[in-house]
Amino acid sequence: MPPLDPRPPRAISPLRVGACTLTWAGAQGRAATLAALRARRTGLRVNDFGSSPVSTYVGRVAGLDTTPLPQRFAEWDCRTNRLAWLALQQDDFIDAVTSARLHYGAERIAVVLGTFGSSIGASEQAYQHLELDGQFPVMLRRPIVHEPHSSADFVQHALGLRGVCVTVATACSSSAKAFAQAERIIHAGLADAAVVGGVDTLSGSALFGFDALGLLSREPCRPFDAERKGMSLGEGAGFALLESSAGPGPWLIGYGESSDAYHMCAPHPKGTGLHLVLREALARGRCRADQVDYVNLNGTASLDSDEVEARVIQEVFPERTLASSTKGWTGHTRGAAGAVESIISLLALDAQFVPGTLNTSKLDAACGPQIQIDNREAHLLFALNLSFGFGGSHCALLFGRERTPG
Repeated sequence: MPPLDPRPPRAISPLRVGACTLTWAGAQGRAATLAALRARRTGLRVNDFGSSPVSTYVGRVAGLDTTPLPQRFAEWDCRTNRLAWLALQQDDFIDAVTSARLHYGAERIAVVLGTFGSSIGASEQAYQHLELDGQFPVMLRRPIVHEPHSSADFVQHALGLRGVCVTVATACSSSAKAFAQAERIIHAGLADAAVVGGVDTLSGSALFGFDALGLLSREPCRPFDAERKGMSLGEGAGFALLESSAGPGPWLIGYGESSDAYHMCAPHPKGTGLHLVLREALARGRCRADQVDYVNLNGTASLDSDEVEARVIQEVFPERTLASSTKGWTGHTRGAAGAVESIISLLALDAQFVPGTLNTSKLDAACGPQIQIDNREAHLLFALNLSFGFGGSHCALLFGRERTPG
Protein backbone atom coordinates (compact mmCIF):
# COMPACT_ATOMS: atom_id res chain seq x y z
CA MET A 1 0.00 0.00 0.00
CA PRO A 2 1.37 3.48 -0.85
CA PRO A 3 2.46 5.73 2.05
CA LEU A 4 -0.02 8.23 3.42
CA ASP A 5 0.06 11.68 1.85
CA PRO A 6 0.67 14.15 4.71
CA ARG A 7 -1.76 16.56 3.04
CA PRO A 8 -5.32 15.21 3.37
CA PRO A 9 -7.59 15.97 0.42
CA ARG A 10 -10.16 18.72 0.67
CA ALA A 11 -13.48 17.46 2.02
CA ILE A 12 -16.11 18.39 -0.56
CA SER A 13 -19.48 19.97 -0.05
CA PRO A 14 -21.84 17.22 -1.31
CA LEU A 15 -23.57 17.83 -4.63
CA ARG A 16 -27.15 16.75 -5.15
CA VAL A 17 -27.88 14.45 -8.10
CA GLY A 18 -30.98 16.24 -9.31
CA ALA A 19 -31.59 13.91 -12.26
CA CYS A 20 -29.85 11.09 -14.07
CA THR A 21 -30.34 8.78 -17.03
CA LEU A 22 -28.55 6.12 -19.04
CA THR A 23 -28.82 4.14 -22.25
CA TRP A 24 -26.89 1.00 -23.20
CA ALA A 25 -27.36 -2.04 -25.41
CA GLY A 26 -29.90 -3.71 -23.14
CA ALA A 27 -32.06 -0.80 -22.03
CA GLN A 28 -33.01 2.83 -22.43
CA GLY A 29 -33.59 4.67 -19.16
CA ARG A 30 -33.41 3.80 -15.49
CA ALA A 31 -36.53 1.65 -15.16
CA ALA A 32 -35.63 -0.52 -18.14
CA THR A 33 -32.10 -0.85 -16.81
CA LEU A 34 -33.28 -1.98 -13.40
CA ALA A 35 -35.60 -4.51 -15.04
CA ALA A 36 -32.73 -5.89 -17.14
CA LEU A 37 -30.49 -6.14 -14.09
CA ARG A 38 -33.14 -7.96 -12.08
CA ALA A 39 -33.88 -10.35 -14.95
CA ARG A 40 -30.13 -10.86 -15.59
CA ARG A 41 -30.73 -9.99 -19.23
CA THR A 42 -27.50 -9.07 -21.00
CA GLY A 43 -27.07 -6.57 -23.82
CA LEU A 44 -24.14 -8.51 -25.30
CA ARG A 45 -24.39 -10.26 -28.66
CA VAL A 46 -22.10 -11.69 -31.34
CA ASN A 47 -20.24 -8.81 -32.95
CA ASP A 48 -21.58 -7.73 -36.33
CA PHE A 49 -20.12 -4.23 -36.35
CA GLY A 50 -18.22 -3.19 -39.47
CA SER A 51 -17.50 -4.89 -42.78
CA SER A 52 -14.87 -7.19 -41.21
CA PRO A 53 -16.09 -7.69 -37.65
CA VAL A 54 -13.71 -8.78 -34.92
CA SER A 55 -14.58 -12.18 -33.45
CA THR A 56 -15.98 -11.11 -30.09
CA TYR A 57 -19.20 -10.10 -28.32
CA VAL A 58 -20.36 -6.49 -28.13
CA GLY A 59 -23.07 -4.40 -26.52
CA ARG A 60 -24.52 -2.58 -29.51
CA VAL A 61 -27.35 -0.03 -29.17
CA ALA A 62 -30.08 -0.55 -31.76
CA GLY A 63 -31.14 2.17 -34.19
CA LEU A 64 -28.03 4.38 -34.19
CA ASP A 65 -27.21 3.61 -37.83
CA THR A 66 -30.68 4.44 -39.13
CA THR A 67 -32.02 7.29 -37.00
CA PRO A 68 -30.35 10.67 -37.67
CA LEU A 69 -30.44 13.61 -35.30
CA PRO A 70 -33.30 16.10 -35.69
CA GLN A 71 -32.62 18.58 -38.49
CA ARG A 72 -31.84 21.40 -36.05
CA PHE A 73 -28.84 19.36 -34.87
CA ALA A 74 -27.70 18.22 -38.32
CA GLU A 75 -24.27 19.83 -37.89
CA TRP A 76 -23.46 17.34 -35.11
CA ASP A 77 -25.04 14.26 -36.70
CA CYS A 78 -22.92 11.15 -36.19
CA ARG A 79 -23.38 7.82 -34.47
CA THR A 80 -21.94 8.96 -31.12
CA ASN A 81 -24.05 12.09 -30.90
CA ARG A 82 -27.14 10.10 -31.90
CA LEU A 83 -26.51 7.93 -28.85
CA ALA A 84 -26.07 11.02 -26.67
CA TRP A 85 -29.41 12.37 -27.93
CA LEU A 86 -31.15 9.03 -27.36
CA ALA A 87 -29.95 9.00 -23.75
CA LEU A 88 -30.84 12.62 -23.08
CA GLN A 89 -34.46 11.90 -24.02
CA GLN A 90 -34.92 9.28 -21.29
CA ASP A 91 -36.16 9.75 -17.70
CA ASP A 92 -37.39 13.34 -18.31
CA PHE A 93 -33.76 14.41 -18.16
CA ILE A 94 -34.17 17.28 -20.64
CA ASP A 95 -37.08 18.63 -18.59
CA ALA A 96 -34.96 18.50 -15.43
CA VAL A 97 -32.15 20.44 -17.11
CA THR A 98 -34.66 22.94 -18.50
CA SER A 99 -35.96 23.59 -14.98
CA ALA A 100 -32.40 23.96 -13.71
CA ARG A 101 -31.60 26.38 -16.54
CA LEU A 102 -34.55 28.55 -15.57
CA HIS A 103 -33.44 28.43 -11.92
CA TYR A 104 -29.68 29.01 -12.27
CA GLY A 105 -29.39 30.58 -15.73
CA ALA A 106 -27.96 29.01 -18.87
CA GLU A 107 -24.52 30.55 -18.18
CA ARG A 108 -24.32 28.98 -14.71
CA ILE A 109 -24.68 25.33 -15.73
CA ALA A 110 -21.49 23.64 -16.86
CA VAL A 111 -21.23 20.64 -19.18
CA VAL A 112 -18.47 18.14 -18.37
CA LEU A 113 -18.42 15.10 -20.61
CA GLY A 114 -16.07 12.14 -20.71
CA THR A 115 -15.23 10.14 -23.81
CA PHE A 116 -12.67 7.63 -25.06
CA GLY A 117 -13.12 7.70 -28.83
CA SER A 118 -15.38 10.73 -29.24
CA SER A 119 -16.91 10.59 -32.73
CA ILE A 120 -13.96 8.76 -34.28
CA GLY A 121 -16.43 6.57 -36.15
CA ALA A 122 -17.38 9.56 -38.29
CA SER A 123 -13.73 10.10 -39.19
CA GLU A 124 -13.35 6.41 -40.06
CA GLN A 125 -16.40 6.66 -42.30
CA ALA A 126 -15.03 9.76 -43.99
CA TYR A 127 -11.69 8.11 -44.80
CA GLN A 128 -13.46 5.01 -46.11
CA HIS A 129 -15.43 7.14 -48.58
CA LEU A 130 -12.87 9.69 -49.75
CA GLU A 131 -13.74 11.43 -53.00
CA LEU A 132 -11.47 11.18 -56.04
CA ASP A 133 -9.69 14.41 -55.12
CA GLY A 134 -8.91 13.06 -51.65
CA GLN A 135 -11.48 15.18 -49.81
CA PHE A 136 -13.99 13.90 -47.28
CA PRO A 137 -17.46 13.28 -48.74
CA VAL A 138 -19.64 16.38 -48.59
CA MET A 139 -21.88 14.98 -45.85
CA LEU A 140 -18.87 14.56 -43.56
CA ARG A 141 -17.18 17.92 -44.14
CA ARG A 142 -18.36 19.11 -40.75
CA PRO A 143 -15.30 19.73 -38.54
CA ILE A 144 -17.22 19.36 -35.27
CA VAL A 145 -17.86 15.64 -35.83
CA HIS A 146 -14.12 15.00 -36.13
CA GLU A 147 -13.11 16.77 -32.92
CA PRO A 148 -12.61 15.23 -29.45
CA HIS A 149 -14.99 17.92 -28.13
CA SER A 150 -17.79 16.88 -30.50
CA SER A 151 -20.20 15.33 -28.00
CA ALA A 152 -19.74 17.90 -25.23
CA ASP A 153 -20.39 20.67 -27.75
CA PHE A 154 -23.48 18.86 -29.01
CA VAL A 155 -24.88 18.24 -25.52
CA GLN A 156 -24.37 21.87 -24.53
CA HIS A 157 -26.25 23.10 -27.60
CA ALA A 158 -28.96 20.44 -27.35
CA LEU A 159 -29.69 21.48 -23.75
CA GLY A 160 -29.53 25.22 -24.42
CA LEU A 161 -26.65 25.81 -22.00
CA ARG A 162 -23.97 28.50 -22.22
CA GLY A 163 -21.65 27.87 -19.27
CA VAL A 164 -18.26 26.18 -18.97
CA CYS A 165 -18.01 23.24 -21.38
CA VAL A 166 -15.26 20.67 -20.90
CA THR A 167 -14.29 17.33 -22.46
CA VAL A 168 -12.42 14.85 -20.28
CA ALA A 169 -10.43 12.20 -22.16
CA THR A 170 -8.54 9.91 -19.79
CA ALA A 171 -9.47 6.67 -21.57
CA CYS A 172 -11.89 4.46 -19.65
CA SER A 173 -11.90 6.63 -16.50
CA SER A 174 -13.07 9.68 -18.47
CA SER A 175 -16.70 10.05 -17.45
CA ALA A 176 -15.98 9.17 -13.83
CA LYS A 177 -13.43 11.95 -13.75
CA ALA A 178 -16.06 14.23 -15.29
CA PHE A 179 -17.91 14.11 -11.94
CA ALA A 180 -14.75 15.15 -10.11
CA GLN A 181 -14.02 17.93 -12.61
CA ALA A 182 -17.55 19.24 -12.25
CA GLU A 183 -17.23 19.38 -8.46
CA ARG A 184 -14.09 21.51 -8.79
CA ILE A 185 -15.78 23.83 -11.30
CA ILE A 186 -18.71 24.37 -8.93
CA HIS A 187 -16.40 24.73 -5.91
CA ALA A 188 -14.41 27.40 -7.80
CA GLY A 189 -17.59 29.41 -8.31
CA LEU A 190 -17.63 28.99 -12.09
CA ALA A 191 -21.01 27.26 -12.07
CA ASP A 192 -23.91 26.44 -9.77
CA ALA A 193 -24.75 23.14 -11.44
CA ALA A 194 -23.30 20.80 -14.04
CA VAL A 195 -24.49 18.26 -16.55
CA VAL A 196 -21.94 15.48 -16.30
CA GLY A 197 -21.64 12.18 -18.10
CA GLY A 198 -20.09 10.27 -20.93
CA VAL A 199 -20.86 8.75 -24.29
CA ASP A 200 -18.98 6.28 -26.47
CA THR A 201 -19.92 4.13 -29.42
CA LEU A 202 -18.28 1.21 -31.14
CA SER A 203 -15.72 1.88 -33.86
CA GLY A 204 -13.26 -0.09 -35.90
CA SER A 205 -10.40 1.66 -34.13
CA ALA A 206 -11.64 0.53 -30.72
CA LEU A 207 -12.45 -3.04 -31.72
CA PHE A 208 -9.29 -3.72 -33.70
CA GLY A 209 -7.16 -1.79 -31.20
CA PHE A 210 -8.35 -3.70 -28.14
CA ASP A 211 -8.13 -6.96 -30.09
CA ALA A 212 -4.53 -6.19 -31.11
CA LEU A 213 -3.69 -5.78 -27.42
CA GLY A 214 -5.11 -9.24 -26.76
CA LEU A 215 -7.79 -7.84 -24.44
CA LEU A 216 -11.00 -9.07 -26.11
CA SER A 217 -12.81 -12.30 -25.32
CA ARG A 218 -14.35 -14.52 -28.01
CA GLU A 219 -17.26 -15.14 -25.65
CA PRO A 220 -19.32 -12.82 -23.41
CA CYS A 221 -17.06 -11.36 -20.74
CA ARG A 222 -16.94 -13.07 -17.33
CA PRO A 223 -15.62 -10.55 -14.78
CA PHE A 224 -13.60 -12.06 -11.92
CA ASP A 225 -14.24 -15.59 -13.17
CA ALA A 226 -11.40 -18.04 -12.64
CA GLU A 227 -11.52 -18.83 -16.37
CA ARG A 228 -12.17 -15.34 -17.75
CA LYS A 229 -10.75 -14.70 -21.20
CA GLY A 230 -10.98 -10.96 -21.63
CA MET A 231 -13.43 -8.12 -22.09
CA SER A 232 -16.44 -7.37 -24.26
CA LEU A 233 -16.82 -3.83 -25.60
CA GLY A 234 -20.10 -1.99 -25.49
CA GLU A 235 -21.56 1.39 -26.27
CA GLY A 236 -23.50 3.54 -23.90
CA ALA A 237 -24.29 7.00 -22.58
CA GLY A 238 -25.04 8.27 -19.11
CA PHE A 239 -25.84 11.75 -17.77
CA ALA A 240 -26.42 13.30 -14.37
CA LEU A 241 -27.35 16.77 -13.21
CA LEU A 242 -25.22 17.82 -10.23
CA GLU A 243 -26.55 20.75 -8.21
CA SER A 244 -25.16 22.84 -5.37
CA SER A 245 -28.63 23.70 -4.04
CA ALA A 246 -30.42 21.87 -1.22
CA GLY A 247 -33.08 19.27 -1.84
CA PRO A 248 -33.66 15.53 -1.76
CA GLY A 249 -30.73 13.24 -2.60
CA PRO A 250 -28.96 11.17 -3.72
CA TRP A 251 -25.60 12.88 -3.38
CA LEU A 252 -22.09 12.86 -4.75
CA ILE A 253 -20.16 13.00 -1.49
CA GLY A 254 -16.59 12.12 -2.45
CA TYR A 255 -14.15 11.32 -5.23
CA GLY A 256 -10.57 10.19 -5.65
CA GLU A 257 -8.28 10.38 -8.68
CA SER A 258 -4.83 9.05 -9.45
CA SER A 259 -2.51 8.02 -12.25
CA ASP A 260 0.16 5.52 -11.27
CA ALA A 261 1.65 5.52 -14.82
CA TYR A 262 2.94 2.00 -14.20
CA HIS A 263 2.13 0.58 -17.63
CA MET A 264 0.12 1.61 -20.68
CA CYS A 265 -2.54 -1.08 -20.27
CA ALA A 266 -1.75 -3.03 -17.09
CA PRO A 267 -2.31 -2.07 -13.44
CA HIS A 268 0.39 -1.69 -10.83
CA PRO A 269 0.68 -5.19 -9.30
CA LYS A 270 0.19 -3.77 -5.79
CA GLY A 271 -2.83 -1.72 -6.81
CA THR A 272 -1.11 1.55 -5.94
CA GLY A 273 -3.44 3.79 -7.94
CA LEU A 274 -6.55 2.02 -6.69
CA HIS A 275 -5.48 2.34 -3.05
CA LEU A 276 -4.93 6.06 -3.57
CA VAL A 277 -8.32 6.79 -5.13
CA LEU A 278 -10.15 4.78 -2.46
CA ARG A 279 -8.34 6.66 0.28
CA GLU A 280 -9.09 10.03 -1.34
CA ALA A 281 -12.76 9.30 -2.02
CA LEU A 282 -13.37 8.13 1.54
CA ALA A 283 -11.48 11.09 3.02
CA ARG A 284 -13.35 13.63 0.88
CA GLY A 285 -16.64 12.04 1.85
CA ARG A 286 -15.73 11.82 5.56
CA CYS A 287 -16.57 8.14 5.25
CA ARG A 288 -14.97 4.96 6.60
CA ALA A 289 -14.51 1.88 4.45
CA ASP A 290 -16.86 -0.08 6.71
CA GLN A 291 -19.65 2.42 5.96
CA VAL A 292 -19.62 1.63 2.23
CA ASP A 293 -22.41 -0.81 1.44
CA TYR A 294 -21.86 -1.44 -2.28
CA VAL A 295 -18.94 -1.11 -4.70
CA ASN A 296 -19.54 -1.18 -8.45
CA LEU A 297 -16.20 -2.55 -9.61
CA ASN A 298 -14.23 -1.75 -12.74
CA GLY A 299 -14.26 -5.52 -13.42
CA THR A 300 -13.56 -5.70 -17.15
CA ALA A 301 -12.72 -9.45 -17.12
CA SER A 302 -9.13 -8.75 -18.15
CA LEU A 303 -6.69 -11.14 -16.54
CA ASP A 304 -4.39 -8.80 -14.62
CA SER A 305 -6.75 -5.93 -13.77
CA ASP A 306 -9.44 -8.10 -12.22
CA GLU A 307 -6.94 -9.93 -10.02
CA VAL A 308 -5.37 -6.74 -8.68
CA GLU A 309 -8.76 -5.09 -8.11
CA ALA A 310 -10.08 -8.15 -6.26
CA ARG A 311 -7.08 -8.17 -3.92
CA VAL A 312 -7.37 -4.47 -3.12
CA ILE A 313 -11.10 -4.75 -2.42
CA GLN A 314 -10.40 -7.56 0.02
CA GLU A 315 -7.65 -5.53 1.70
CA VAL A 316 -9.70 -2.33 2.10
CA PHE A 317 -13.31 -3.35 2.76
CA PRO A 318 -14.86 -5.58 5.42
CA GLU A 319 -16.69 -8.78 4.54
CA ARG A 320 -20.09 -7.08 4.83
CA THR A 321 -19.38 -4.73 1.89
CA LEU A 322 -21.01 -6.03 -1.30
CA ALA A 323 -19.25 -5.63 -4.65
CA SER A 324 -19.87 -6.62 -8.26
CA SER A 325 -19.08 -5.79 -11.87
CA THR A 326 -21.98 -4.97 -14.18
CA LYS A 327 -20.01 -5.21 -17.44
CA GLY A 328 -21.57 -8.62 -18.13
CA TRP A 329 -24.73 -6.63 -18.89
CA THR A 330 -23.37 -3.56 -20.67
CA GLY A 331 -19.96 -4.59 -21.94
CA HIS A 332 -17.12 -2.17 -21.38
CA THR A 333 -18.47 1.18 -22.58
CA ARG A 334 -14.99 2.73 -22.21
CA GLY A 335 -15.27 6.51 -21.87
CA ALA A 336 -18.94 6.19 -20.90
CA ALA A 337 -18.33 3.46 -18.30
CA GLY A 338 -17.80 5.82 -15.37
CA ALA A 339 -21.13 7.56 -15.98
CA VAL A 340 -23.13 4.45 -16.91
CA GLU A 341 -21.89 2.51 -13.89
CA SER A 342 -22.29 5.47 -11.53
CA ILE A 343 -25.94 5.67 -12.51
CA ILE A 344 -26.27 1.91 -11.98
CA SER A 345 -24.80 2.52 -8.51
CA LEU A 346 -27.43 5.21 -7.92
CA LEU A 347 -30.10 2.76 -9.09
CA ALA A 348 -28.79 0.25 -6.56
CA LEU A 349 -29.11 2.83 -3.78
CA ASP A 350 -32.63 3.76 -4.83
CA ALA A 351 -33.89 0.20 -5.30
CA GLN A 352 -31.96 -1.29 -2.35
CA PHE A 353 -30.73 -3.90 -4.81
CA VAL A 354 -27.25 -5.22 -5.62
CA PRO A 355 -26.78 -6.59 -9.15
CA GLY A 356 -24.48 -9.60 -9.21
CA THR A 357 -21.68 -10.35 -11.67
CA LEU A 358 -23.33 -11.68 -14.81
CA ASN A 359 -21.80 -14.63 -16.76
CA THR A 360 -19.46 -15.48 -13.89
CA SER A 361 -19.76 -18.95 -12.35
CA LYS A 362 -16.54 -19.55 -10.35
CA LEU A 363 -14.73 -16.62 -8.78
CA ASP A 364 -10.99 -16.19 -9.13
CA ALA A 365 -9.03 -17.25 -6.06
CA ALA A 366 -8.02 -13.61 -5.49
CA CYS A 367 -11.64 -12.65 -4.78
CA GLY A 368 -12.87 -12.16 -1.26
CA PRO A 369 -16.40 -12.53 0.12
CA GLN A 370 -17.28 -9.02 -1.00
CA ILE A 371 -17.66 -9.93 -4.69
CA GLN A 372 -21.15 -11.20 -5.51
CA ILE A 373 -22.18 -13.49 -8.36
CA ASP A 374 -25.92 -13.49 -7.68
CA ASN A 375 -28.31 -10.55 -7.40
CA ARG A 376 -29.52 -9.74 -3.92
CA GLU A 377 -31.63 -7.28 -1.99
CA ALA A 378 -29.70 -5.29 0.62
CA HIS A 379 -29.88 -2.22 2.83
CA LEU A 380 -27.71 0.36 1.06
CA LEU A 381 -26.84 3.90 2.15
CA PHE A 382 -23.48 4.50 0.47
CA ALA A 383 -22.06 3.19 -2.80
CA LEU A 384 -18.72 3.54 -4.57
CA ASN A 385 -18.07 3.33 -8.29
CA LEU A 386 -14.60 2.46 -9.63
CA SER A 387 -13.28 3.25 -13.12
CA PHE A 388 -9.81 2.54 -14.52
CA GLY A 389 -8.20 3.79 -17.73
CA PHE A 390 -5.08 3.14 -19.77
CA GLY A 391 -1.89 4.51 -18.30
CA GLY A 392 -2.96 3.74 -14.74
CA SER A 393 -5.69 6.41 -14.66
CA HIS A 394 -8.06 5.62 -11.77
CA CYS A 395 -11.16 7.27 -10.35
CA ALA A 396 -13.47 6.44 -7.44
CA LEU A 397 -16.82 8.16 -6.89
CA LEU A 398 -18.69 7.96 -3.59
CA PHE A 399 -22.48 8.38 -3.60
CA GLY A 400 -24.94 8.42 -0.73
CA ARG A 401 -28.68 8.28 -0.18
CA GLU A 402 -27.85 10.58 2.72
CA ARG A 403 -25.80 13.75 2.44
CA THR A 404 -23.06 12.59 4.82
CA PRO A 405 -22.26 9.38 6.69
CA GLY A 406 -23.45 9.29 10.30
